[in-house]
Parts: sequence; C-alpha cells; structure tokens
Amino acid sequence: MGAGVSNWRLAQAVSRLGQLGVVSSTALDQILVRRLGDGDPDGHMRYGFDMFPFQEMAKRVWREYFVPGGKAADVPYKSTAMHTRNDSRKLVELCILSNFVEVALARLGHDNPVGINLLEKVQVVHLPSLYGAMLAGAGYVLMRGDSAAHTGGSGPVGVPPAGGVQAFGGRSAVGDGHAASV
Repeated sequence: MGAGVSNWRLAQAVSRLGQLGVVSSTALDQILVRRLGDGDPDGHMRYGFDMFPFQEMAKRVWREYFVPGGKAADVPYKSTAMHTRNDSRKLVELCILSNFVEVALARLGHDNPVGINLLEKVQVVHLPSLYGAMLAGAGYVLMRGDSAAHTGGSGPVGVPPAGGVQAFGGRSAVGDGHAASV
C-alpha cells in the first residue's frame, strides 16, 4: 500500500466493524501538510487539532501549514525538511500532530481499538510518531522489518524477529497488553 491509503477513514470503518483498524504512519506529516494546504475542506483536521492535549503546539503547526480556502492549483505545497537524527522542533511537532490526528479521527464513533503501522526502516520518526499515536489512544503498534540488521541478529524485547511482524497492544503499560508475532 502507498502512503495515505490506510488512512483514518479506512481504519475507522474497519474498527467499526469490530476488526482492528490500522492507520499507516508512513509520511503522515507530509500528508497532513497537504491536507492543510488544501484548506482542510471537510474540517476533519481542525477537529483533530482541537482534540490535541497541547494546544500551543497545535496552534504553531496550524499557523505554519494551514492555507484558508486552500492553495491555488499552480502553487506548490509547503515543503518540510527531510527527517534526520537531529530534527528541528517544528518537524517533530508536525510528526507528533499528524500521528495524533490520524489515530484520534480513526477512533471516533466507536469503542474498538485502532492500531498504527510503522515502517521499521524509517526509524528517525518512530518516537514522535509513537508519541502522537499514544496520545490519541492507539491500542496497537504494528511493525514489519528486519531487526537483525540493526541488532546483530538478536533483537531487544519488543522488536520483531527478522522479517516478521509483531503487534503490541493493550490499555496500560502494566501488563494487560497483548503481543503477537507472525
């Protein structure tokens, strides 16, 4: 699947049917920049921003990227820097917000869990992505990748086996979570 395919609408629909709806975290910051550049025509992004617990951060991101009425067709979207190990605060906040909004919107209208899928090979965004998703109440984190390439063959606790998929979920960090490997 490409970036933006497994979005909040699909995850919400799947979760409403009682299955695990999963949001793809891949390039969510770029997708949010484009949604805001289009003027957020349906108002869903604004709703997600309003739910964010740190409103000063939300206001900074909104002011930076929202284009009232949407950008003109011949005007490019605002660009962001590439992620690195030393991301700017602005880029980290955008990453946190984008993951929060996507998961929060996917969780609306039902009580079933929603998960987030991270690409193992795009590691520099894992922490801010997870933080945003956790703030929104993501119940599961899914990741696929070759952990052996980064751990010398024996991955740490919580890292999937080489080439495998591992899902983690639960309501708290005190042992009532679930883990499954494939």
